This record gives sequence, C-alpha cells and structure tokens, in this order.
Amino acid sequence: MINKKIIIRPLITEKTMLNAGLGRYTFEVDRSCGKLQIAKEVGRQFNVKVVNIKTTTLKGKAKRTGSKRNKVEKKPWKKAIVQLEKDQKIDLFEVAKG
Repeated sequence: MINKKIIIRPLITEKTMLNAGLGRYTFEVDRSCGKLQIAKEVGRQFNVKVVNIKTTTLKGKAKRTGSKRNKVEKKPWKKAIVQLEKDQKIDLFEVAKG
C-alpha cells in the first residue's frame, strides 16, 4: 500500500468539543479510506482503542471570488467521528481549565 496520510486534521469546533467530552472525536480524513483503516490509524497515532466510527462525505461548497465574481467549487471531503472506550481520551481535544 502506498504510504499516505489517512488523518488530515482534527476538527475543533464548539460542537466537536462537546462531543469530545462524551468520548467522540471528529477528524477530517482521506476520502478513499474506509472505517477499518481510520480506526487502525487513530489507535496507532493516539494509543487508544476505538469502539465505533461514523463517517460522512460532505459536498464542497460553491464560492464566488475575484473581481468578476467567478464561481469556484471547493472539493468534497470526508469526516469521521470516532468513539473511544470509556475512560480513554485524546489530549489534542483537551481544553485548559483556568
């Protein structure tokens, strides 16, 4: 298999931070990857055990830009919501309390 980046970036929003408190973490992932590949990669990178994964492919949004207001299409992308075993967490999603 060609070495490619499966997890592109974590998605940090208000909603995903609320879900992170419940043990569900959200990532942008490569569109060609399946659930098993995503689960293995999350487990390997963060040393956690994945219980469940939900994925969805989102349409790219249309945007108008430039002086002539030309229409530009963004590419579609894939989002994965990963649920971990109880009492496990990913430190990347932790918010400093203070």
